[in-house]
Amino acid sequence: MLPATLQFLITMIACAINERMQRKLDYTQEEVRVLRDVLKAATGSDRIVFTADHRRRLAVAGKALSPEERKKYCQIVKPGTLLGWFRQMAAQKYDSSKKKVGRPRKKKDIRKLVIAMALANLGWGYTKIRDALRTGLKIEIGRTTVANILLEEGIEPAPEREKRRTWKQFMKSHWDTLYACDFFSVEALGPFGTVRYMVFFVIEIKSRAVEIAGIAVDPGEAWMKQVAQNLTDPVDGFLRGAKYLIHDRDPLFTEGFVAILEAGGVKSVKIPAQSPNCNPYAERFVKTIKYECLNHFVIFGERHLRHLTKEFVEHYMTERFHQGIGGQLIRKQVGPTNDNGTDGRVACRSRLGGMLNYYYREAA
Repeated sequence: MLPATLQFLITMIACAINERMQRKLDYTQEEVRVLRDVLKAATGSDRIVFTADHRRRLAVAGKALSPEERKKYCQIVKPGTLLGWFRQMAAQKYDSSKKKVGRPRKKKDIRKLVIAMALANLGWGYTKIRDALRTGLKIEIGRTTVANILLEEGIEPAPEREKRRTWKQFMKSHWDTLYACDFFSVEALGPFGTVRYMVFFVIEIKSRAVEIAGIAVDPGEAWMKQVAQNLTDPVDGFLRGAKYLIHDRDPLFTEGFVAILEAGGVKSVKIPAQSPNCNPYAERFVKTIKYECLNHFVIFGERHLRHLTKEFVEHYMTERFHQGIGGQLIRKQVGPTNDNGTDGRVACRSRLGGMLNYYYREAA
């Protein structure tokens, strides 16, 4: 069961995202109404003449909506018309009454390959897909055939696909050199009451390796600049192999901080406002360290907090099995262990009074 505070926070974030999406939909619907008014004023009728390509694209997009969504959001075509167009498309695939002319259709596996290439490589046009099939895979196919296959599937040309590149696709294409960072707050007991510490960390997306870059009560620009210099140090900086660093729009990520990153060869990538889902790996680490460690302790000052985070990160890096990387350890610890065999005594390495445990077999 999630804590009440976390449930409230998740609810607030979801409401903010829903409000933004609703505003975008309201604008799109109003824009369609204005365009219909303009069309009626120019031609005397708001009837829109659709081509076969238009009907195909609208039918594919409309089929993905629920009945309620079609009823609410379809502005220029009635939901029943959309479904009728989709049924016609489906029936055409099995219609054998008409005499088929021209070349036979390409085999299903070739069609699937063309579609997969187009979806995986958003910038590839018809010619490039044709060349990749001809030269790389020795599959003879024409440019027009590639265009027809994509058109039948409702897949847009390369320029339009490129505009629709998602955040997930960006992360996948830069996977090997992509890092992310974030802050999380921790309440600790001080001499005169509670003190809120801000913990700044960086995570390597591919390996899930984490570095606690700094802990401060009131981090400012000077502190952030020093952290950036430490992270981009050419000898032992955590970001020395990075090209992109994802972060939110917190004012602490100042121009000076970004400039030091760029001087070290790291480009700053800001996520959209109110979009924590665009930095999921950093958010996941915050939940992990709090749920598995920090929430179980009453923290007495900065020294105690540094000890807890240091012990947890050591466990996280060398002793914790991560589902995101196939249940493997991020970094195998060098020591007298017998990882490959079933012989040897089972031992346990514990941290923080048994809060964090790692089981292994001792070397025979």
